[in-house]
Amino acid sequence: MKKEINGPIQDIVREITRDRDIKNEQYREQSLRMHGLMCARCGREFDHTDRHLLTVHHKDGNHNNNPPDGSNWENLCTYCHDDVHGRNFFAAEEEKKE
Repeated sequence: MKKEINGPIQDIVREITRDRDIKNEQYREQSLRMHGLMCARCGREFDHTDRHLLTVHHKDGNHNNNPPDGSNWENLCTYCHDDVHGRNFFAAEEEKKE
């Protein structure tokens, strides 16, 4: 069911952003519970003091694909997550050249 959005553009953007942030935090917490406080790439372990450095990577790149079993997620540290997206960017640029 879609919400009807009315009002000044700033209010609309604020509401959409808030809803997105809530949704992101929900699947992040679910992924951290399911997959543990460890980076799936480098194996670094985290605890409650540095868990903010773990991010959730969507394997298929679709942030709306959040299955309940967590099969589209992998927990990555910020460094590995940046590396994954950097590699994807450069691979796409190389494909454009060919």
